[in-house]
Amino acid sequence: MHLIWLRTDLRLHDNTALAAACQRGPVAAVYLITPEQWQAHDDAPCKVDFWLRNLQHLSQVLGNLNIPLLIRHAATWDQAPTVLSQLCRELSVESVHVNEEYGIHESRRDSAVAQALEADGVTFHSYLDQLFFQPGSVLTKTGTYFQVFSQFRKVCYSRLHSALPCVVPTPKAQAELGVQSDPVPTAVEGFQAPSETLRALWPAGEDEARRRLDAFADQQISYYKDERDFPAKPGTSQLSAYLAAGVVSPRQCLHAALQTNQGEFESGDIGAITWINELLWREFYKHILVGYPRVSRHRAFRPETEALAWRKAPEDLAAWQQARTGLPIIDAAMRQLLETGWMHNRLRMVVAMFLTKNLLIDWREGERFFMRHLIDGDLAANNGGWQWSSSTGTDSAPYFRIFSPLSQSEKFDGDGVFIKRWLPELAALNKKQVHNPEAAGGLFGVADYPRAIVDLKQSRERALAAFRRLPSRQEMAEHE
Repeated sequence: MHLIWLRTDLRLHDNTALAAACQRGPVAAVYLITPEQWQAHDDAPCKVDFWLRNLQHLSQVLGNLNIPLLIRHAATWDQAPTVLSQLCRELSVESVHVNEEYGIHESRRDSAVAQALEADGVTFHSYLDQLFFQPGSVLTKTGTYFQVFSQFRKVCYSRLHSALPCVVPTPKAQAELGVQSDPVPTAVEGFQAPSETLRALWPAGEDEARRRLDAFADQQISYYKDERDFPAKPGTSQLSAYLAAGVVSPRQCLHAALQTNQGEFESGDIGAITWINELLWREFYKHILVGYPRVSRHRAFRPETEALAWRKAPEDLAAWQQARTGLPIIDAAMRQLLETGWMHNRLRMVVAMFLTKNLLIDWREGERFFMRHLIDGDLAANNGGWQWSSSTGTDSAPYFRIFSPLSQSEKFDGDGVFIKRWLPELAALNKKQVHNPEAAGGLFGVADYPRAIVDLKQSRERALAAFRRLPSRQEMAEHE
């Protein structure tokens, strides 16, 4: 018998490791419940719940093919070699198949499991699946990992033109194995179940992921470039949670986008091109994770920024976390996160810049808070986004580029539709007042909305001064 160990690849279709395992003979699937590991990685309760709900769907569709899904428990990944070795002995497993995952802990886990299994005569096979290109295969002319997205994208485009990644065939039904599937738990201790309202926003299963992808590709993708920055509009694909959990593959997304654009990457539908770029941003940040392991260790990509004099300001941090900053666009975005497990991408940048620049609070505080609440939380993308906004990362915004929450609000939520949806206490304000209730003198009778916790102009100057005091990369190198 052969075993597929499922992780962030919770789907039947276009699943590289599953297809490879099924070609070898009878297959069983296993999923490890690892609560202490998830807590150590700040995985959000709504994300863990989403995994479990998707596993229940996957168990049914695998069951239709007579592939049993087994559930095993290991507090942390350190126990994975023992737990999986035991299972392989019980089932007389010949080979274990996985789709590669990235990050230091994931790599160490897989190496330890491979070693333990091979000591027992069980072969371990890993496959490229959640990326288009193997990390280490898209390099600069000097053989290093790219640090600038536009250069990385250019190489990816030329590779995709010459060899488009294929969608993997779906396995066929196998003979019954006489192994019963385990029930998928509906909850895991330490992870509070989210509200039914939140669950309803993110239905589980491949059919839902495919429905979203098809609807986006058919109806919305052409408007993506123009509408994706407006949080009140349905301008995004709403697929990020499904991609992060592997309920849909990047290959499926790429093929759907190309289909609407007559197979073109760089010409034709500007919306489709922009969305394909977003798939490549996702790819870029995962390559960064492998090429620069320090970002897996909560270190700044740009080492000189480690010397930044971040403020210890617990009250300001709490106001940001609890949507009490007194800046409507920030508070509306944070409420969206707290209630839905998701935040519009433009607003992720706006709230991240506000925390790291206007409040001068360490980006790691924001990164951690996002991971603990996002249903689409992904180490590479979340870390990449936070380091971009805080000017500590690869390809990052120059430190003097600081979004003004007010101008972002006026530009991307001009009529205040998004703000009023999430801050109903501001519903009576007109479209000028709603962005900055204090500006016109007094709070227009909005008694339960706080005053701004920071002066935007002064805090901007404070951030610029803090960044100017940093040593340059060259000075850092000279002192080493």
